[in-house]
Amino acid sequence: MKRAIVIAAMCLACMVGRAWSADTACEQIFDGKTLDGWDGNPDVWSVQDGAITGKTTAEKPIKGNTFLIWRKGDVGDFELKLEYKLIGGNSGIQYRSFEVPNEKWVVGGYQADFEAGDNFSGILYGERYRGILANRGQKTVIKEGGKVEVAGSVGDSARIQSKIKKEDWNTYEITAKGFHFVHKINGVVTSEATDEDSARRERGIIALQVHAGPPMQVQFRNICLKRLDGPKSESTSAAAKKKVVFIAGKPSHGFADHEHNAGCLLLAKLLEKAMPNFETKVYLSGWPDDPKALDGADAVVMFSDGGGGHMAIPHLEQLDSLAKKGVGIACLHYAVEVPKGDAGNRFLDWIGGYFESDWSVNPFWTPAFEKIPEHPVSRGVKPFKAEDEWYYHMRFRENMEGVTPILSALPPADTLKRPDGPHENNPHVRAAVLERKEPQHVAWVAERKDGGRGFGFTGGHPHWNWGKPDFRKVVLNGIVWVAKGEVPAGGVTATVTMEDLDKNLDPKGGSRKIDREEIRKKYGVE
Repeated sequence: MKRAIVIAAMCLACMVGRAWSADTACEQIFDGKTLDGWDGNPDVWSVQDGAITGKTTAEKPIKGNTFLIWRKGDVGDFELKLEYKLIGGNSGIQYRSFEVPNEKWVVGGYQADFEAGDNFSGILYGERYRGILANRGQKTVIKEGGKVEVAGSVGDSARIQSKIKKEDWNTYEITAKGFHFVHKINGVVTSEATDEDSARRERGIIALQVHAGPPMQVQFRNICLKRLDGPKSESTSAAAKKKVVFIAGKPSHGFADHEHNAGCLLLAKLLEKAMPNFETKVYLSGWPDDPKALDGADAVVMFSDGGGGHMAIPHLEQLDSLAKKGVGIACLHYAVEVPKGDAGNRFLDWIGGYFESDWSVNPFWTPAFEKIPEHPVSRGVKPFKAEDEWYYHMRFRENMEGVTPILSALPPADTLKRPDGPHENNPHVRAAVLERKEPQHVAWVAERKDGGRGFGFTGGHPHWNWGKPDFRKVVLNGIVWVAKGEVPAGGVTATVTMEDLDKNLDPKGGSRKIDREEIRKKYGVE
């Protein structure tokens, strides 16, 4: 009799897997054999008995929670079904989540919890993201500031627990529609929540958790994702189109320098060519007059003059509102400089750092970027050199919180030969570079605690540098990343010719009779 029951249970599990697979709108995101498409600590994650397996032992404990991240795109509205089995400890399924900056395989966001104990399986938890948002049995509304209000009940917690099998396979279902979330285990609703907080998340990654603490093992199989807001996602065809708005500043400087209009038009063209799911809009020669110009943007890119006349200063509230909604912000070259105070503080929040007068400096020099860090924005970027007006000694967030350097180098002493001045030199930068020998970060990314993203890049004075493959790849990667798109494994790749570079240059004096071969040689144009 026992043997018959075991066989029946096995057949039921197979039927469940086949039923999910038969749904043509349901994407099997685990192939049952490998971790293809998934990324996590190989000391923790493997495939065993046809299931993703996360395991810790007394001999190999982990210091903090670690996650296996699905790398094939962000998700918005969806239904996710899977089977799980847990032995000891606790685990969870992250969705619409974000990677925590400067911590590898660490994730924050919405989490469908489950545990070996009797209290938390089925709850909605905000991992590094506002804490418990709905206990088991609760129907909640999450108000501004993460305040949780209980609006009703979906059942008795103890009764729900009685339906969950210990150290055996259970089914977990998660539905996210708009900002309404429902969790089910074995067909029983365990919690329900509606998120009305401005910190709520529209999209994000999926990830699986192994929790720090005593030895444990968790397994997942038959992982089926049904998107409710678009087609399947691959690295270059994400579920949702991404919109990037470029705002070019007015013409300034001499011929082929600070070519804001030509630079934005070129980057937009390259982005759309390399990333079919991206669409762009370019506004030329200053802030757009249309008050709806930034509506629907996933990212705003500013390439302009800065300082006290920065084109964004009259629009700080508008940009702040967009940033709080998760819109990415990128600033190129002089656009990273704003006055200290309100504008500077906003830039610290949005992009993690800015050029501060009497602290930062703007010499011309040729750094060699020899060590490229591991980050989506550095994908496909090889070590390179580039002569430019690379600003450095930026004013960053305290302790570089949430900030990840992308391009760094130690400036030579001759970059600090000018007399002290608001942009030229100061005692602070001399102490950092000449005395302490601190490498300076000239390109960086930043994350907000709510998952918003920023990118700062201080190069871009000579227009011809956009001809350098690795130079422009860093910027294109950065734009894709702040828009919360998936940066391809080899980076955003597009060819640029001298003919491309010579288009749309501002008629601001100087000669168009350029020596193309000299430019090709000096700037490494393809």
